[in-house]
Amino acid sequence: MKSLKINDEVMVISGALKGTKAKIVKIDRTRGTACLEGVKTVEKHLKRTQFNPKGGKKTIQLGIDLSNLKLVKAAEYVKSAVKKVDKKEAKKAKKGAK
Repeated sequence: MKSLKINDEVMVISGALKGTKAKIVKIDRTRGTACLEGVKTVEKHLKRTQFNPKGGKKTIQLGIDLSNLKLVKAAEYVKSAVKKVDKKEAKKAKKGAK
């Protein structure tokens, strides 16, 4: 399995949403699902409580199985390059500094 990350652009390759392209918002590795931006959103009805006296609706995103996703474009991650210096070159640099 390819390692998908947040902000990667993916395409759904099977199911009712086949051919849809979107970015990954959240990944749940334990369930093996990913939430896509603007795809498979539903409204959850909230019961009236003491903390929420009006009740109401909340929009949530359902997950799509990772096996049904194909990577289209990977997000660009900036990694700082660490320059490795040989021991011999480090000694030469020290001798030249004296």
